[in-house]
Amino acid sequence: MFRPEFAEVIQQTGMIPLRDLKPLMNNADARDITELKLLQLAFFDDIKFAKQIAATYKMTFIDLAGAKIPDKTIQLIKKTQVIKYRCIPIQKTAKSVSVAVFDPTIADLKAELKKVFQHPVEVIVTNLSSWQKLYSRAKHTLEEIMSSIEEVKPDNHDEKTIEVKVEDIGADVIHHVNKLLADAYVRGASDIHIEPYEDIFRIRFRLDGELFEYERPNINMMLPIISRAKIMAQLDISERRKPQDGRIKLLIAGEPVDYRVSSLPTLFGEKIVMRILDQSNLQLDMTQLGFEKNQLEVFKNGIFQPYGMCLVTGPTGSGKTTTLYSALAELNQINTNISTAEDPVEFNLSGINQVNVKKDIGFTFAAALKAFLRQDPDVIMVGEIRDFETGEIAIEAALTGHLVLSTLHTNDAPSTVTRLVNMGIEPFLVTGAVNVVVAQRLCRKICSECKEEDKRITVDEFVAAGISRKSAEKLKIYRGKGCPHCNGTGYKGRVAIYEVMEMTPAVKMLIIQRCSNDEVKRQAIRDGMKTLRMSALTKLAQGVTTFEEVITNSSSDKL
Repeated sequence: MFRPEFAEVIQQTGMIPLRDLKPLMNNADARDITELKLLQLAFFDDIKFAKQIAATYKMTFIDLAGAKIPDKTIQLIKKTQVIKYRCIPIQKTAKSVSVAVFDPTIADLKAELKKVFQHPVEVIVTNLSSWQKLYSRAKHTLEEIMSSIEEVKPDNHDEKTIEVKVEDIGADVIHHVNKLLADAYVRGASDIHIEPYEDIFRIRFRLDGELFEYERPNINMMLPIISRAKIMAQLDISERRKPQDGRIKLLIAGEPVDYRVSSLPTLFGEKIVMRILDQSNLQLDMTQLGFEKNQLEVFKNGIFQPYGMCLVTGPTGSGKTTTLYSALAELNQINTNISTAEDPVEFNLSGINQVNVKKDIGFTFAAALKAFLRQDPDVIMVGEIRDFETGEIAIEAALTGHLVLSTLHTNDAPSTVTRLVNMGIEPFLVTGAVNVVVAQRLCRKICSECKEEDKRITVDEFVAAGISRKSAEKLKIYRGKGCPHCNGTGYKGRVAIYEVMEMTPAVKMLIIQRCSNDEVKRQAIRDGMKTLRMSALTKLAQGVTTFEEVITNSSSDKL
């Protein structure tokens, strides 16, 4: 996107009239590096411009026109991330990575870039023409990404049969589906929905937790596109009466990307949903997940106990798996035997024994747990506790010298304990086994490109949300007004909010007495627990998320 601040800097240099800049600002595309079009304008001096940018933002300027940057240095960043972050590595030392930018606001993303490069990052401003030359060596357009797609076929893949089916479908459909997969990957979508209706055929992407319409292909394309998706996922294309599950594994621009595929018969055809599992987006650094300092200390204390149970709860898509994987990454040491039972395994973690449960052959979570206990485990992760048998075995394992991590579907941390008791597990066993319970949600983050102060919310609305009147009168909050960078939504990315309940002696006593959720929650708050609403309000005060996201993703704490 073309930033308005650039227009101000250009006006300071007196190079280009504002009327010549307005077309660039109005026709920006989030997938383009729009500022490079400045080089096409007469009288534009990119060095003078870059020096003015550096002076305005108090940064270092270097003209890289004659610099010799090795390919291996430029390749430190993925080609798709060049477009996303608009920075290019130019030097790497043992201590840091230097990146060239033309946009000084990229310096605000140092923490995020540190995760990309696994090193501290130093940001250098360079002129647009120098940056463009580096960009031409590194960029990958959507078409280039499409042409780079390689299908990774399983060992039992019937290649001859599939080849015949592909020929039947046609090259235009294959191209269309490749474009769909590539565009979803570039945009950072988490899910693709392919939906047939009576008169229309619709495709939607889920971006930052919200569904957006991507396109409406001609309804005549419906069956070929669905068939192509099913073939890639190794599903039976002749079976249209019952749900099927499969998986597509691709190499996109050299990066492994998995698509978990589900087909569901609907009134007017099969709906296909693809969950995109991009290993490079998996966040395993617990300090970057969104935990507050005290919450992280309580959670880490729970997972570093020699035995016991740590539970993570929340609705589907709330980031539970990421939290569990980050905990496993912390625990993954050469002297620790870790086994996981998942439905299905989402990401491959080196050094951890991961198992897919298969309910159709009787290999359930409970059966996997029983098998794990004969495998000399130190740490066990169970994808979900769904029934009494699984819960009972998990509790027994936690009480006999094993650390057990698992998830449940409940609204908050205190109700998780009640859920276990309602399954039939005795309260004294629950209090003896459980170390910590974490409830979580994902809030959308305000887009940094179009962030502005939000003055629409009244003091009374803040008070109703749980903020004291004195604090509400001073509170300054923000929102995104919408721009090409965030597809007009005002949001870009998500951050987790947490409710971390420590099993204190007072909380354990209430559980043993079979007290209500509200009584347990009150005691947990007295013992230092921040509720989901409290955590969300903290993110609001920090300018990370909006008031609407706070209300949507957390309930009132009035008990």
